[in-house]
Amino acid sequence: MLVLASASPRRKELLSLLVKEFLVLPADIDETPYENEGAKDYVIRMAVEKAKAATLIYQGQGHQDVSAVFMASDTSVVVDGHILGKPSSLDESKSMLRQLSGRSHQVLTSLCVCNQAYDHIATQCVISEVHFRSLSDVEITQYWKTGEPQDKAGSYAIQGVGSVFVESLVGSYSAVVGLPMFESAQLLAQFGIHPLEEKSYE
Repeated sequence: MLVLASASPRRKELLSLLVKEFLVLPADIDETPYENEGAKDYVIRMAVEKAKAATLIYQGQGHQDVSAVFMASDTSVVVDGHILGKPSSLDESKSMLRQLSGRSHQVLTSLCVCNQAYDHIATQCVISEVHFRSLSDVEITQYWKTGEPQDKAGSYAIQGVGSVFVESLVGSYSAVVGLPMFESAQLLAQFGIHPLEEKSYE
């Protein structure tokens, strides 16, 4: 059994392209960065903590499958070394998108795959570079009113309306959406889960 430690519909949709069946167990953790914590260390720590939190939920629900594998991911938008979280207001969204306007930023997406005993933990961090065209305050306000930016790191979704801001992307599109497909397949294979076998029903 594969368990996805995420409430994100985007990650669920992407993982379903690799694996036929999996259990979704969202893990609620403290996502506050440590003081002076680097962005890469932060996103990897978030994925590991989400995966471990999901194992505790799984065990608490009385599941008996000791061979269960847990998968978690975290995505952060980083500009000038600063991590941009999810905006809670139009003002926060404006602040974030103004920082991204007319320039490049990094999107860091981490992966953690582990077993219940934690004696096999595999992690990876995928870094992509996204370049935005210049944005006007009117566009930012109009975008906020779509409802799309409100639960997105960096206040935009590359797979949605926010794609109109993206001039270029160097890296992994699926990682920017929330789950790097190539790296996910590589890590899952380490745990005996092979997407091509899964999807061909062999």
